[in-house]
Amino acid sequence: MASSPSDQTAKIIDGKAVAHTIRSEIADEVRHLSEKHGKVPGLAVVIVGLRKDSQTYVNMKRKACAEVGIKSFDVDLPEDVPEADLITKVHELNSDPQVHGILVQLPLPKHINEENVLGAISIDKDVDGFHPLNIGKLAMKGREPLFLPCTPKGCLELLVRSGIKIKGQRAVVVGRSNIVGLPVSLLLLKADATVTTVHSHTKDPEAIIKEADIVIAAAGQACMIKGDWIKPGAAVIDVGTNAVSDPSRKSGYRLVGDVDFAETSKVAGFITPVPGGVGPMTVAMLLRNTLDGAKQVIGQ
Repeated sequence: MASSPSDQTAKIIDGKAVAHTIRSEIADEVRHLSEKHGKVPGLAVVIVGLRKDSQTYVNMKRKACAEVGIKSFDVDLPEDVPEADLITKVHELNSDPQVHGILVQLPLPKHINEENVLGAISIDKDVDGFHPLNIGKLAMKGREPLFLPCTPKGCLELLVRSGIKIKGQRAVVVGRSNIVGLPVSLLLLKADATVTTVHSHTKDPEAIIKEADIVIAAAGQACMIKGDWIKPGAAVIDVGTNAVSDPSRKSGYRLVGDVDFAETSKVAGFITPVPGGVGPMTVAMLLRNTLDGAKQVIGQ
């Protein structure tokens, strides 16, 4: 049967499958460390308060640790914990030799200064890659951060493992958050792409996005990027996870990305789905960073 032009043409980048491969690579290395040195990597996951989405992410991270043999240290603090107490807890984890990575789940409650807390994490245990020294090194030529932020690192890993060329290509990053947009722009620049950032004050974003060989969508706007914004054959990595109401679902909502998947998958060469694209990679990269942190210490 001849395919009609409306048939999907983009190759789906299966983040779940890639993450599964990476997790089994990590599990092998953890087993090797355990057999050789009798020690395993440890990750402390700190959560403040009862935000539903944060709890979901934290549970995913703790479950993933268990699956690959990383020891999880759970720190659950009340919503009203004073900033000083949270920082004291971070210092305790800094000096605990069993802990190789410290993750503080963001966002934090309004009364806590995020910068103070992230700056208190030992740079050697900053598996989220948000310490100002790690971000600073990421921004400088010829410097290597100890850890790369997990979601940006996952985006690049998907491009590389899918055989997508980055060097010399035009990349457009939609969004400039500290967690994704900014660091992924810096990573693409390190990989020799020509990088443009599109944000809320950008004039005519559509025209800029249409020139991109690689699009990283991280704006937090449901289905903002339409099919006719995409250059035919481009690689589209959709970082967005937005809940839109869907009465047909038991939960009453479904998750969509920042990219209109139905339209864009007919134009792009490669595309990540939501869910099942970038999300699983973020967790896999966190495990990888924790393992790398442990390897710096164990057996040295």
